[in-house]
Amino acid sequence: MIENLLNKLTISAFVEVLETSDGPQFVIKTREGGLLIGENGKNLISFNHIVKKITSRKFGAEGDGFSFSLDINNYQTKKIENLRNVARINAQRVRYFKKEIALQPMNPFERRIIHVTLEDCPDIITESKGADLQRQVIIKPYL
Repeated sequence: MIENLLNKLTISAFVEVLETSDGPQFVIKTREGGLLIGENGKNLISFNHIVKKITSRKFGAEGDGFSFSLDINNYQTKKIENLRNVARINAQRVRYFKKEIALQPMNPFERRIIHVTLEDCPDIITESKGADLQRQVIIKPYL
């Protein structure tokens, strides 16, 4: 279905399927990655949403429980690893200076990566503050 959608968009691509603990990950490899990824991954998020809607419609109620992710030229994988590094580095700063740090505003997916990365740190607390586009993660020492 993904290859069919890409063909309709006249984008030449190869789709690789990887099995992960969160379900299948469809990695699209293409020279036109910039077009599909968009600024700050916005097109990738939209493309992912469209594919999930098509899957849900095609498989009905069965598709609702079908969890998968899309990545283009490993953009998402690199972004997640970068966010995990940001979380770990800032957690170290919080430990050292014993002061909270507010990260830059992030979308819900990015904030979730930060929270999940630091959830097993007994000396660190994370919370989200702000509204809409200004919502950000605050990393605090657990006192």
